[in-house]
Amino acid sequence: MALGSDSRHGMWSSRWLFVLAAAGSAVGLGNIWKFPYITGENGGGAFVIIYLVCVALVGIPIMISEVMMGREGRSSPINTMRKLTDMAKAHRAWTFIGWMGVIAGFMILSYYAVIAGWALSYIWTTAVGTFENATAEVATTTFNEFLSSPLEVVGWQTLFMILTIWIVGHGVSAGLERAIRLFMPLLFLLLIVLLVYAFNSGGFDQGVAFMFDLKFDQVTPETWLIAMGQAFFTLSLGMGTMMAYGAYVPESANIGSTVVIIAVLDTFVAICAGLAIFPIVFANGLEAAQGPGLMFVTIPLAFGQLPLGAIFGTVFFILVSFAAITSAISLTEPALAYLVEEYNAKRKRVAISLGVICWLLGLGTVFSFNIWSDVTFVGGLDFFETVDYISQNIMLPLGGLLIGLFAVWLLPRKVLSEQLGMPDGPVSWLWKLVGGIIAPLGVAAVFAYTIWPMLASLFNL
Repeated sequence: MALGSDSRHGMWSSRWLFVLAAAGSAVGLGNIWKFPYITGENGGGAFVIIYLVCVALVGIPIMISEVMMGREGRSSPINTMRKLTDMAKAHRAWTFIGWMGVIAGFMILSYYAVIAGWALSYIWTTAVGTFENATAEVATTTFNEFLSSPLEVVGWQTLFMILTIWIVGHGVSAGLERAIRLFMPLLFLLLIVLLVYAFNSGGFDQGVAFMFDLKFDQVTPETWLIAMGQAFFTLSLGMGTMMAYGAYVPESANIGSTVVIIAVLDTFVAICAGLAIFPIVFANGLEAAQGPGLMFVTIPLAFGQLPLGAIFGTVFFILVSFAAITSAISLTEPALAYLVEEYNAKRKRVAISLGVICWLLGLGTVFSFNIWSDVTFVGGLDFFETVDYISQNIMLPLGGLLIGLFAVWLLPRKVLSEQLGMPDGPVSWLWKLVGGIIAPLGVAAVFAYTIWPMLASLFNL
């Protein structure tokens, strides 16, 4: 039985609300531009197969561990790790897992809110017909002029933070659940609308070929590392989110099958996003650029060349904004839950305080694209790149690695039995092999792969 039968913050009203909430956390900006791009550039269908293997062997086991630990502790990630460390009679240093996840999530939210603000602004920019029959120069100039205006970017960042804090401040049932009930069905509906539109764009076959042709000749050892990294990062692992959300999961929910459904939904949205985006891009003979260039230059330009492009381009950025909000509320929850527990404070006051601090930290990201563009730190990275690198490339994989090891090798056997319904025997040994050896080794490989370029540049290796 869990240390506490219920969380003081509330509980998900059903297993399916947790599925939608966790899927909402996992489905973010990365699904919409990064997964489709790296799929097409790393073997198409061959990469999809490798990615699914990595999800099964790395992503799902780590997520099961994180959700299981959250449900056992029934607290914020920091207090959950304190309780579990005591239960396992392990060294107190293991509580660092909770701290690292909460801090990493907060750091990510600081710049995520800025980029999500870009998406919010593009709802209006696209709706007024800015990109109708526009040239590449117009699309590029529009984006660059927007980034060069700190006041404008801060305005949209502020709006996004207000929306996020308003939602999380209302608690699990009145805030998180209500937002998930609204945003997730709309997200799926908008995705279907864009898929239908893309199917009739004239470039659907080319988009499908880009993502699904089996190009095994492009597969290298690096492809496996990229796939493992994507499988880990796309499921929101290592940042305390799944541990915090796991604390609100009903005792009756089967963690294993629930996590599999979340992973399937996340992958489904990523694939559908690619099928909605790239046919439109290829129909206009454009290049599939990566990152902001794809989302804020190439895609608006592509919609602008098509009939009703302003309408469906607006739908696209509404979709992106919904995905960003569901991810942002999950990034806020771990830190908020800890402060409410630690200081017995009112949730709304804590939410506002966190929002202000996160907003202030996010100004560094805003200024990285204009007035601080020449300011660099270790490795020549600007403020935004530094925060992103430390949180994404160091803290998250390190947290995921430690979660996998702690859950499998240090938690008492009775916790695995009660939380996962896992009897002794072949199933238990398979769990130890996959969850305690293969998954941590996969995360360790990703960790080494992502930090090696930085180490090489620092020490001239």
